[in-house]
Amino acid sequence: MIKVVLIDDEPLSREILKKYLMKITDVEVMEECNDGFEGVKAIQQHQPDLIFLDIQMPKISGFEMLELVNPMPAVIFITAFDEYALKAFETNAIDYLLKPVSEDRFVKAMQKYSERVVASATKTQALLETMGQSPSQNNRIVVKTGNKVKIIPVHEIHYLEADDDFVKIVTAEGSFLKNKTMAFYEQSLDPNLFVRVHRSYLLHIGQITKIEPYQKETHLAVLRGGQQIPVSKTGYGKLKSILGI
Repeated sequence: MIKVVLIDDEPLSREILKKYLMKITDVEVMEECNDGFEGVKAIQQHQPDLIFLDIQMPKISGFEMLELVNPMPAVIFITAFDEYALKAFETNAIDYLLKPVSEDRFVKAMQKYSERVVASATKTQALLETMGQSPSQNNRIVVKTGNKVKIIPVHEIHYLEADDDFVKIVTAEGSFLKNKTMAFYEQSLDPNLFVRVHRSYLLHIGQITKIEPYQKETHLAVLRGGQQIPVSKTGYGKLKSILGI
């Protein structure tokens, strides 16, 4: 039995998919969700094999929702997204359905799911890395704290710090862990606002109050909150260039 969750803010779209799915004998629709918050909870509860996921939804996007899910189910996207996204889907061999979804195209997507179910999660992760660096996805970071989902606008971030296999995102409200790499955020965040000053730190330059000499060609950046962040020789060169000093 294939367990399925539908995540789409349009009831009509969900009804169409349900009608198609009911014709498949070994499929059970576990839950329907109106947004990504409900989607995260449903996936945790039901551990579905496959989800149908809308990309453009209120609150958080489909991509942002997937970043909060572990383990990741197989995904068939539902979208009216732009050409850039469609190319990304094709490159990473992830299937997608354009609204309104035709039954013929739905059947082909299910066939593709059956053929590629093993590789699906890996392909989806590759897609998230691609889309995470697009302009539409880099103005906020979505994190999960316990059973809650929090949206952090990037302008509220003080700094990011490497923490084993995670990145610690520090704001005035506290710190939050994200399962990404420092290299990912260095590439995706605005380089005019965030500077990689050390292999373990990425700073929002608006938080810097002063830069002090430290040991051997290294420095310390003192932030508004009083934190002292190490700055390497290379990082200091980057700061001088950005700050014009």
